Amino acid sequence: MQQTIDTIFETPFEEEVYRGLTDFPKHLSSKYFYDKKGDKLFQDIMNMPEYYLTDREYEILETHKEKIAQLFSSGKKAFNLIEMGAGDGKKTKVILKYLADRNIPFKYQPIDISQNVLDLLEKSVRKELPEIDLETQQGTYFETLEKINITNGSKKVILFLGSNIGNLLHPQAIEFLTHLQEFMHDEDLLFVGFDQKKNPQTILDAYNDKAGITAAFNKNILTRVNTELGGNFDLDQFLHWEVYNPETGTAKSYLVSKKKQSVEIKKLNVKIDFAPWETIHTEISQKYDDATVAKLAEKSGLQIETQFADPENQYKNYVFKKTLA
Repeated sequence: MQQTIDTIFETPFEEEVYRGLTDFPKHLSSKYFYDKKGDKLFQDIMNMPEYYLTDREYEILETHKEKIAQLFSSGKKAFNLIEMGAGDGKKTKVILKYLADRNIPFKYQPIDISQNVLDLLEKSVRKELPEIDLETQQGTYFETLEKINITNGSKKVILFLGSNIGNLLHPQAIEFLTHLQEFMHDEDLLFVGFDQKKNPQTILDAYNDKAGITAAFNKNILTRVNTELGGNFDLDQFLHWEVYNPETGTAKSYLVSKKKQSVEIKKLNVKIDFAPWETIHTEISQKYDDATVAKLAEKSGLQIETQFADPENQYKNYVFKKTLA
């Protein structure tokens, strides 16, 4: 049983940590993996040989950049290229460079909640592609999209790469995509990366590398609780564990308590008790096939315009338009 005292939450992080760790089963949101250290760990993950997602999507963009650029720039003369969760922009720069080299007019507007990520991205883009019209947008996806919609009437191409959609269960993904299409006009495009179902071992290896980088990334949420909320988690006493269900296409990440233990979080005035081998669920990574993506689109008011895949169909980028009434 958890021993708690009434507390007032000053931030969403505080509230979600409190709610998640006093719930049963325990859970924490993967969005809190990311701070300066977490951002660096995720860059390291994307460079791991086991983490095929980055290479497959990069391969798709590099192979099909001409068709993708034509698709993006069709219609009105200029467009806004809006990227949600851009990261280091490694993959996006393939398209940015192709568009810039051909003097195709567009504005690049990367959105991220992390100002640190945006600062690093802006620095690299201005150095490598100084001719690009760049305007970073710090904030949540939907708040920023609303602001862009109000201030600009240009065609929008919204990028959501890296299979970040996979962090949502299907009902959540439908809600997310439905909200996105509400910001779209008839000519706008939504370009989304979906990791595909494949050999289960390939998926498990991608999320549980032998070097332990993914484990450190998951445990970074416990480090944040320690440093920001006065917690005393002993990270060595938690095991990172990954499972994958090939029937549902759902990969799940857990932190597992190796022993009976208690953790105090001073800022939340709470003591959290763990039984031996009790879990904290930290992340899901959903995998897809064509039929599943088509159902998500249909229920979200979207239609599939086209798709791009790597030669082995391990990963696909789907292009959606708003379904016409």
